[in-house]
Amino acid sequence: MGEQKTQKEMLWWRNAVFYEIYMPSFCDGNGDGIGDFPGLISKLDYLQELGIGGIWLTPFYPSPRVDNGYDISDYCEVDPDYGTLADFDRLVSEAHRRGIKVIADLVLNHTSSKHPWFIESRSSRSSSKRDWYIWKDPVNGNAPNNWESFFGGPAWEWDEATGQYYYHAFAKEQVDLNWAHPEVRQAMKDVMKFWLDRGIDGFRLDVINFLKVSGQFPDNPVDASGVQEHRYDQNQEGILEAIREICDFVRSRKSVFMVGEVGSEDMAVLREYSGGSLLDVVFNFNLGSRKELHVQDLFHELKHMEELHGPDQLPTLFFSSHDMPRHISRFSSGEEEAGRRRAKLMAALMLTAKGVPFIYYGDEIGISDFIPAHIGEMKDIQGLTAYRIAKESGMPEAEALEAAIAKSRDHSRTPMQWNASPNAGFSTREPWISLSSSFRDVHVENQRGKNGSLYEFYRALIRLRQDHSALHNGDYVLLRQENELIYYMLQSEEERMLVALNFGDDQAHLELQEQCTGICRLLLSSTPEARGDRQCSTVVYPYEAAVWLCE
Repeated sequence: MGEQKTQKEMLWWRNAVFYEIYMPSFCDGNGDGIGDFPGLISKLDYLQELGIGGIWLTPFYPSPRVDNGYDISDYCEVDPDYGTLADFDRLVSEAHRRGIKVIADLVLNHTSSKHPWFIESRSSRSSSKRDWYIWKDPVNGNAPNNWESFFGGPAWEWDEATGQYYYHAFAKEQVDLNWAHPEVRQAMKDVMKFWLDRGIDGFRLDVINFLKVSGQFPDNPVDASGVQEHRYDQNQEGILEAIREICDFVRSRKSVFMVGEVGSEDMAVLREYSGGSLLDVVFNFNLGSRKELHVQDLFHELKHMEELHGPDQLPTLFFSSHDMPRHISRFSSGEEEAGRRRAKLMAALMLTAKGVPFIYYGDEIGISDFIPAHIGEMKDIQGLTAYRIAKESGMPEAEALEAAIAKSRDHSRTPMQWNASPNAGFSTREPWISLSSSFRDVHVENQRGKNGSLYEFYRALIRLRQDHSALHNGDYVLLRQENELIYYMLQSEEERMLVALNFGDDQAHLELQEQCTGICRLLLSSTPEARGDRQCSTVVYPYEAAVWLCE
């Protein structure tokens, strides 16, 4: 037990609350309408005040931005829109000075079609880098197989000059690397070394389960409705060995945090990628990407993760990201006060359940989704591709826009809302993407220091998590659901903590004779006005999130 505890304490990331920063939208420091490193540095005190222990930076590398930076054209530079390498170094230094770690998004699966490696590969069939990418001859005059891009349309692009197709799992400008090639693996290790030497504390590996495809290139099966099952273009044999090789390399240099995006909501798949010498954690989309709020589903996933994870595995806890609509909008019933209460319940779940929490920027103040009024306001390639395909099929404009909005990831990518000024305090000029319609009422300035605000509730939760080992290092000794109530007890060597989340209209009373023989002392409630002076009562009021210390 003592040795296990020592190992846990050595893992700095177990105690950290992470905060995802979508680079173009957090803070603009030079007045060009795009977020950047100087702007981010100016907000580090804000993040420290909130209690953030680690920030996750979305891609900041030079890129044609076909997919908002996930199409990298130079892995060892900073895109001029975001600043310079000196700005990046200053960010890392200033963050570390405040006790905040920095992890960087890294796309190992594909490069931009503008990357010098691909330009050289494409130059001729005899190029020394030809096999760095996946090139195939046509079959009967057509693409090598039926594989579809995850952005829509075929996954193969014809190259007229050299008479072959190249493979792209996403946009045709995001060309898949051939990870079977040893020079590719070494080149990416050199990239990781470059950033580790600059002080980075870890990596978030994008679509990491796409590193390998079947070397036989068979057709993917298609169901009766025409939907393709991506059986041979993800999660292929050899993928875990490739990830293990990456992790071994970075860990041989320093203690880093390795988190992976594995494109699946299946816990049986997700669990394969973390623990031991693999990734530290992966994103649990089985929980985080729920489209609607159903208490039974939330509880089922919490329970499922606890049952399937081994002792060296932890789930991640998040409900919003740059790839999905914000949860405050997804889970909304349309009623404002109920939405605020629900946001606090989700915050409490994210910051007190067993796992590693990731707050998406703006969640702490309750920014809502952006819905474009016309296609001209849309920026995301996934939405634009859906719109193009819809129009090509003859769909009317209104329906094509609806199809585009359903696929678009712009909902959650709007600028951070710092105050109620015309550009929300994000920039001195019009931002690169429209603001959420909530910006005049929902912003940092009118929540900071205000009793009962969502921002102050997040702060209190994070402080509680930091102060109590059971919340950041404990194990479940109880995990239950009764009607609209979820409650759990976490235990560390030092203490037991009880958390109750009541999503319903009726108050509930917890029966804990077996788990807690002493007094449950209330430490935090999201509805203190309903509780009054009943601080030791284990009654849970409607829409209340409450945390007790069991003494």
